[in-house]
Order: sequence, then structure tokens, then C-alpha cells
Amino acid sequence: MSANALLAIENLSVSFGHGEKARRVVEGLSFDVFPGECVAVVGESGSGKSVTAFSVLGLTGFNGGTIDTGAIRFKRRDGSVVNLAKAEERMMRTIRGDEIAMVFQEPMTALNPVFTVGEQIAEVLRQHRDMDRQTANAKALDLITRVHISDPARRFTQYPHELSGGMRQRVVIAMALACSPRLLIADEPTTALDVTIQAQVLDLMRDLAREEGMALLFITHDMGVVAEMADRVVVMHKGRKVEEQGVEKLFAQPRENYTRALLSAVPKLGSMAGTAGPLAFGADPRTAKPAPAAHEPLLEVKNLSTWFPIHKGLLKRHAGDVKAVDDVSFTIGRGETLSLVGESGSGKSTTGRSILRLAKPHAGEVLLEGQDVLKLDRDAMRAKRRDMQIVFQDPYAALDPRIDAFDQIVEPLVIHGVEKGSALRDRAVELVRRVGLEAEHLDRYPHEFSGGQRQRLCIARALSLSPKLIIADEAVSALDVSIQAQVVNLLIELQQELGLSYLFISHDMGVVERTSHRVAVMRHGKIVETGTRAQIFEAPKHDYTKALIAAVPVADATRGRSRSAGVRKLLPA
Repeated sequence: MSANALLAIENLSVSFGHGEKARRVVEGLSFDVFPGECVAVVGESGSGKSVTAFSVLGLTGFNGGTIDTGAIRFKRRDGSVVNLAKAEERMMRTIRGDEIAMVFQEPMTALNPVFTVGEQIAEVLRQHRDMDRQTANAKALDLITRVHISDPARRFTQYPHELSGGMRQRVVIAMALACSPRLLIADEPTTALDVTIQAQVLDLMRDLAREEGMALLFITHDMGVVAEMADRVVVMHKGRKVEEQGVEKLFAQPRENYTRALLSAVPKLGSMAGTAGPLAFGADPRTAKPAPAAHEPLLEVKNLSTWFPIHKGLLKRHAGDVKAVDDVSFTIGRGETLSLVGESGSGKSTTGRSILRLAKPHAGEVLLEGQDVLKLDRDAMRAKRRDMQIVFQDPYAALDPRIDAFDQIVEPLVIHGVEKGSALRDRAVELVRRVGLEAEHLDRYPHEFSGGQRQRLCIARALSLSPKLIIADEAVSALDVSIQAQVVNLLIELQQELGLSYLFISHDMGVVERTSHRVAVMRHGKIVETGTRAQIFEAPKHDYTKALIAAVPVADATRGRSRSAGVRKLLPA
């Protein structure tokens, strides 16, 4: 271990399973992290990035893993050095959350659904800083403010399910920062955040690292974020380190073919200039198809409003309403993709859920093939759901961990009485093969799939009833760039084959540019600009649209860092 290193991973090997079924997922990994430094670990899903992070925190054993060889040396606040690979659980409890903290990828699974977010942040402070309740609550409120969550006093008293995905992720970041750790491990920490809030949170992490000498171990698939944040980059593939370089040199002169492939899979703004519609990764730009004729609408949303009540006091009296969706109107043609973009909390997901009546609209009309779904009774709405399906952001939370893939895919068919008996198996095999999986996958459970494979299962389930409209709510945001490209290509291919219409909800402007016929930009529950893909990305009119596009991280270490200050000035307060 270098005398100045904060963390030294030395020849680390980790396996899962026992005996003949043992599988090595990390092998011979070594690198150092120094105080105040940001080291990014990048690679495809399944490359061993997250397992490395779990090993540092002593969490591998809880997931069935075993550290076979190597050491993980960490320099504590008192100057002593401990080998985390051999440390007892009692010592690890004093280190986790205090000297080493972690921001997990999936915020809903990282938060306890039965406690308010303020209570969960304050609990960390009471545990490690011996604060009284009042002091801890005040500090927790300050942390909520620091991670740019609007109306912090009200958010303090809310439960995780009442916040958007982006807000939940910021709560997790606030918890991790509560005790000013020496090392912050961030496992895809900005996956659920839109580009403007992502820029603010990255700035916050960078400022804290500089002010407090905190080191960052940053695990991400977003090469634009790597370009902005990292000092050094460790590239992993199939459990091994294939390359380690300073960030500018890695982007300018990657040594390995695998690194070059990662960089080439990054969606680049502007690469769609001159094309008329969605374009698969690797496809000829001349094959992009224009949007269908506007006179063939499948979905018409007219003056849609969805409000959520605010209750205050001991008696929880109604004190007002949050206008999550406020007088929104748009149309989607048959075989067309309309992308809905905007900040976390802007009302994008609520709009999608309102169309499906998963959230109760306050006013407006939602016409599917001319029929207002908001006026249908329970039985009629149940039948209408065959035509409208949704793919959620978090594929693991969308799948029941106790049910195998076969039963999850055929469940809609059983509920609607579409197929029975041996026909169910045939239909399930057809669906999984359509999304790039095999018949043998049907007997597996969700935890046996990678993140990309789980999302493919969710898409197969959404296709089971042959819908006309699919609402994709951040359907690719949690996937690394190479898997993301495959799923985007799959969605485009399915649209061309089956004539599907998509409402594509996303904060990833690079993906939106590649998948869209038209784009609608939302802010504070309202649509501020709508246009074709070319109009929005090549000639935006609204200042907020310009800020969204300008805030997209650039996968270029020189440009990414030089543009940061100028971009932040564009961001809305």
C-alpha cells in the first residue's frame, strides 16, 4: 500500500457459489485511491464493478460471495490501516456510513418504505455522531437542502413512495454524505437523475471532495460523467482490469479495443442531424423513417391535470394541492414515438401513470382511438389495458422475486383469458426470443438475470397482450451503455415490426435524440415546448430546453471539464 493512499485494493479475487458451481466474478484486481481523488470504475453489466464496491464495504458475504484472495487496505481517521477483507463485522459497522459511505444504484430498495426520508437521514447521524433527535433532524433538513430537493421542510416528512425517482436518489446521496465520510463509493449515483440535477449533484460531490479531502470511488456506465468527474479511470471486463489511465489520456488514446468499444457505444448529441426519425445504433442514417402522418392519432391527451393533496397538522387537514401535471395536451400517432423530457419532479412519470389511470387525474381527457379511458368503468378499463402497457424504470422492482420468468410473462395472458394450457408456453417462448432471450431463460428467477436481461423480460411481458401503446418510463436509464444500445435497438425494431406507439419518458437526452419522432419538454407540470426531434435538438426555442441540452455530459475529458462552469449558469434555480 502506498504511504499516501486512502484505499488500496491488492490482488482481489471474489467468487460466488461453492465447489463445482463456484464462479469467479473478480480476479486479480489491484488499484489505489488517494485522498481527494476521484477514481471511476467502468465496464459492462456483469464486469465486477459493483462486486468490487460491495467487497470494500464488507457486504459481499451477505450476497453469497466470498473473497478468495487479496487485501483491501483502508486508512482510518486515526491513521491506523485496516484490511477490510479480513475485518470483523463489529468493526465494519463502525466504518460503514461513517468513514466509508455508499450511494446505491436503486434508491427505492436503498430506502425503508415505512419511515419518512427525514427520519432515515437523521438515523445515520444519531447512530454515528451520538446526536439528540432535534439536532439530528436539523442537520438532516440541511442535507436535504444541500442536495437540491425543492421544499425541503415538506419533503422531510414524506415517505419514499411520495417522491420521484430522482428525488429518492438525492435522499440516498444526502444519507451517504451525512457523516462527511473519508471515502464515498457511488454506484451509478446519477442514473435516476435528469441532466440538470445530475450536473448539480456532481458539482456537490466534487466540491465536498475538494473541501473535505474526501475520495470518490465512482462506478458508472455514463462516459460523459466519467469525463467530468474522474481523475483516473479503471476499465473492467469479465472481472479483470483491462486498462487504467488518467482520464484525459484514456479518452484521447485508449489502449484496449474494449475501451474503444465502450466509448463508441455512448450516444452523442448531434449524431442524428439530418435524419428524419428513430435510428438504431450502428444503422445507416438513410434508414431512419419520418413520423407517421399527423392525421392518424392513436392517443390524444387533452388538458390533463393531476393534483396531489397536501395535508398539514395533527388532523392532516387539506392545505392545498401539488399540481404535478397541469393542463397538459399532446397527441401520439400510430407507430410514432413521442419523448417526454424534463427535470426530476417535472411531472413526466405522473403524466404516464395518469394516462394508464395508475394515478387519478384531476381533470382532462385521455382518448385512445377516440375513447376517453378516464370515463371507463372498472370492467371496461380492465379490457382497455390490453391496448396500453408500461415498462418501468427499475426492472428488479417491477418483477416478483418469488416467481419465475415464465409465470411473470404469461400472467397478463392468464388474467385476460387470452391463452391457456400448452399455448401459454408457446407464446412465452415466442416473446422471450423476440426480445433476444432463449426458452431456457423462462425457468429462471429475476435475481438470476443481469439488469439488461431483466429489462428485456419486462418488455416481453409488456408485449404479451399485443398492445398498441407502450409507455416506457425511464426504461433504459439504469443500463450500462452497451446494454442500453441493445435495448434501444430492440424498441426501435419492435416499433417497425409491430407498428407500436411509444410515450418515451426519459432524462437521457442522447437516447431521446436517437429514439424520437417528436419531443415534448416538461417543467413544473407544464409542457413548455413541443416539436420534431430536429426542431428540439437542432433549433430549441425555450431557454429551459437549451439548458437541458447544454447540461448533457460530454464524453470528452477536455470538453467536459471546460464546459462545466458555463453550463451551470444556464441551469434553472
